[in-house]
Amino acid sequence: MLQDALETRTPLKVDIQDVEQAGAICISRSNGLAPRILLISSRRNGGWGLPKGHIEPGETSQVAAARDAFEEAGSRGAISSRPVGSYVYFKDTPAKRYKVTVYALEIQSVAEDFPDRDVRATRWFTASQATDEAGQPGPRALLQTLRF
Repeated sequence: MLQDALETRTPLKVDIQDVEQAGAICISRSNGLAPRILLISSRRNGGWGLPKGHIEPGETSQVAAARDAFEEAGSRGAISSRPVGSYVYFKDTPAKRYKVTVYALEIQSVAEDFPDRDVRATRWFTASQATDEAGQPGPRALLQTLRF
């Protein structure tokens, strides 16, 4: 009887809304040293991650990635013409799936003053350290696949 009831239940249907975002891997290749990656702290949990965020109406994902690199990490530089990868994550609710298209940003300068300076920390890592320290599976997996 219980088995019959379980078999006749209608599965819960959840409509998932896809949200497009753009992100940047901020890379410094100065003075012949091994490349370094600039990560930012999460405002939610303090873990380390990549600058990323929404894409403004009329903005390309490439332009959005460069904008977020500056707003969240103070980084300015040459953004790659093509994405280096992407990842997906869910936040707050499984009804929203965030798809992040990631570009490489070759850092030319890092500003002392930028919009998120007071709410985020920034820290330099080697490529290997950045992979280990990335707080979320998506950025961690992406960093593992790239060769700097």
